Amino acid sequence: MHTAAGVDACLPIRSDMDLVWVRQHVRQAAARLGFGLVDQTKLVTAASELARNTLVHGGGGQMEAAHVTRGATHGLRLTFTDQGPGIPDLDRALTDGYTSGDGLGMGLGGARRLVHDFAVESTPGAGTTVRATSWVAVPRPREEA
Repeated sequence: MHTAAGVDACLPIRSDMDLVWVRQHVRQAAARLGFGLVDQTKLVTAASELARNTLVHGGGGQMEAAHVTRGATHGLRLTFTDQGPGIPDLDRALTDGYTSGDGLGMGLGGARRLVHDFAVESTPGAGTTVRATSWVAVPRPREEA
């Protein structure tokens, strides 16, 4: 189980410029929590895909970023919500290559692979919520020779 240490930000997603703010906020929050550069990039990429989906397919919405803990491990949970049309076939939407628009069909499935924990709740006609959480990697102790 993990607990939220607090919501760091709640950012609107209503325009392409908001996508820039989401990416910038996620990069800064991940760096503050101690994510390495590769893990920061994975998280920013996932956030970018999910924010774009929120804007393009959900008609806009918001992203909440929260510092979470699981024991002594710190993480960043991103929650994207919209009040759009929802996802009628979630299994199909998570399949690589599936697209309901002009994209490559890597958005949801790709974002899922870039984070540690991923959950989608969607109700046709009522909107979608996606939660993506990544954890700061704890360095393994070096083995003595």
